[in-house]
Amino acid sequence: MSNKLSETSFKTSDSMVDTAIMIDKKSRVRALMGSAVGSIIEWYDFFLYGTMSGLIFGPLFFPAESATASQLLAFTSFALAFLIRPIGGIFFSHFGDRIGRKNTLVVTLTMMGLSTTLIGLMPTYNAIGVAAPILLTLLRLLQGFSLGGEWGGGILMAVEYSPRERRGLYAAVPQTGAMFGLALGNFTVSILSLIFTEEQFLSFGWRIPFLLSVILLIVGLWIRSKVAETPSFKKVKEEGTTARIPLVETLKKHWRSVLVVIGAKFIETSTFFLFATFTISYGISLGFSRTQVLNGVLIAAIVAIPVMFVVGSLSDRFGRKRMYILGTILIMAYIVPFFWMMNQGSVFLLTTALIIGFGVIWPIYGAVLPSLFAESFSAEVRYTGVSLGYQVGAALVGGPAPLIATALLSAYGGSYLPIALFIIANGMISLIALSFAKERHHQELDA
Repeated sequence: MSNKLSETSFKTSDSMVDTAIMIDKKSRVRALMGSAVGSIIEWYDFFLYGTMSGLIFGPLFFPAESATASQLLAFTSFALAFLIRPIGGIFFSHFGDRIGRKNTLVVTLTMMGLSTTLIGLMPTYNAIGVAAPILLTLLRLLQGFSLGGEWGGGILMAVEYSPRERRGLYAAVPQTGAMFGLALGNFTVSILSLIFTEEQFLSFGWRIPFLLSVILLIVGLWIRSKVAETPSFKKVKEEGTTARIPLVETLKKHWRSVLVVIGAKFIETSTFFLFATFTISYGISLGFSRTQVLNGVLIAAIVAIPVMFVVGSLSDRFGRKRMYILGTILIMAYIVPFFWMMNQGSVFLLTTALIIGFGVIWPIYGAVLPSLFAESFSAEVRYTGVSLGYQVGAALVGGPAPLIATALLSAYGGSYLPIALFIIANGMISLIALSFAKERHHQELDA
């Protein structure tokens, strides 16, 4: 069978045919690889900044009178990227719904790789003064702009190539890229922390993970160049149903779905960045070493990968909405025990706490998020719909989460209970949003 879709397949099929059933296995595997590898690289670059914000960006780029103020400034620069992610999502999704997923994803990947590499070349505050944090923040904004367009296109590359009965599993593949990227970044930083002294790491060692991004960029672009356009978009082009202004069409006809996506995103994004970013600085403040905390996050991320595959498959059987609600309730119940375990001063309990929360519970909703969101929109505005809802939700809660947690910790004398209540409040918002979500896992994607 040819690796390409028949040019006449969309013309001869009726509206109830699942476009993905006409794709051969080799093309599906290639699409999954392109989606996953690009996702790994994008998230490696994006999370690396978050990791360094929790470790060294404060004193190097945002020196202040107190360590807390310096840390808050570093997390503020981290959070600013989330404000521009919806703009990037709207910008790139317009082209993704107009000219195609593939070409748009090549641009987003290139922009992310170059901005990350330039961060590795940045002079610090001691070298160029106030220009250092300004330039660093500008590069961070470029990262956010890029990721705003990457996530939606990346998951659609997997979803729109998937057969209906395995859509949840396929959608989980690029989502694991977030965990692979986080694990790769933490592994690299952890190794460098062991190789270099503290002085060497602060001087030049921290730059190496950022500079390695250029190698990942080359590999990612090569793989993505081998992937054809998705069948869903080909069908839209063939039938002449491309939206003239996808954003207007989305807000006009799919505004309810956008609101559901934004609300559902609250618990996923707040807990993700709590575990992946805030935990690092918080753990070090409790007396753990940098390596101990990084390794805990690394192990949890590795555990999460197979769990996400399992959950993705379960969602194909039991539905996305049911799995998402289950995970949300579990994390709301677990968040206080999580902080209690971290505060016991035991490396074993620290690692166990992260494995349970980040490695087991978070994937229950994290893995089904792409398929649930993608199934909420029709093909002609799918890129715009998922990107807009996802990135607005991330901007409202995800980016500010480490900053909010740090501020609450400082305001309430080091008590973690206000942070736990913040997470529970996000969970309640997500449960309300999910009550309005429609279950479509049993339906054809483009019927």
